[in-house]
Amino acid sequence: MKLAGIVALLLGLLAGTLLIAHYGVASVGEALLTIGWTGFLVIILLHLAILFLCGIAWFVLVPPAERAGPWPFVWGRLVREGGSEILPLSQIGGLVMGGRAAALAGLSGRVTAASSVVDATMELLGQLAFAALGLAILIALHPEAPFITATALTLVGALVVVMLFIGVQRRGFVLLERVAERLSRQWSATGIGAPGAIQESIRRTYERHGRLLAGFLLHLLAWIAGAFEAWVALRFMGSPLSVGAVIAIEGLLAAARGIAFAVPAALGIQEGAYVVLGALFGLPPDTALALSLLKRARGLALGVPPLLLWQIAEGRQLLRRRKAASEVRN
Repeated sequence: MKLAGIVALLLGLLAGTLLIAHYGVASVGEALLTIGWTGFLVIILLHLAILFLCGIAWFVLVPPAERAGPWPFVWGRLVREGGSEILPLSQIGGLVMGGRAAALAGLSGRVTAASSVVDATMELLGQLAFAALGLAILIALHPEAPFITATALTLVGALVVVMLFIGVQRRGFVLLERVAERLSRQWSATGIGAPGAIQESIRRTYERHGRLLAGFLLHLLAWIAGAFEAWVALRFMGSPLSVGAVIAIEGLLAAARGIAFAVPAALGIQEGAYVVLGALFGLPPDTALALSLLKRARGLALGVPPLLLWQIAEGRQLLRRRKAASEVRN
């Protein structure tokens, strides 16, 4: 982990801790505990369904001839989520881990590298669309909010950057190709084929407009489902908000997390955004922080088992390689 990432992690952890201390550890804890074990189980099941949906969004990008079924994509998505949410990694680190897990589950290095890049791009577009939806609702409900213009300009700028990145992916970029090839060799022992194979696979993926649209819409649906999950959590906590208010909060939170993508798990950023956005809709700060902590607890519950199973699979793969190398030497 680079120094900048460590600094961002520590600052985010400090900011989150200070926020909780400022609004009262006891009151935040009390608000968190009101959800109960039943509510927590419901949230776990809802988020599992969302992650499954995200795996399918990745799956639909790949032609049937290049994949056997959705399992490697769903499994890769579970590992990606665990790596991004509970390890001191950026979103990119989680993406790499998810790709490795998918490759161990049977995908070729070329397909994994190419589809991972495009899927992450479609997810980002879905995130931007969801953030725009949240901003539109905020404008309708609270046009006096002070950060509307800044948020709108940020979303437009982010969209321009994503469009440029898509252009780079389609036309080819030497550095991107080299990074993708290096990752694909790490992800799979089957190799990547001829030079430029990943770039060609990415280009072909972008030519399948129907699959791209399906991936984008599924990711957008997953973001909206995430807002529904937060709405359910707040009802269990005894602080029901309207669906529109929760979509606005979650949409703008998605924008904040996107801006702070380099901060591991958006530590501190998520907590601060919940307090600020929740205040616009009458959500008490202790409940807003409790909702953020609930999401982190959910991340631990869903992230640890896949990461442990992935490490077991890595260990078995390493043993097989050592055994094969030993047989060759003998």
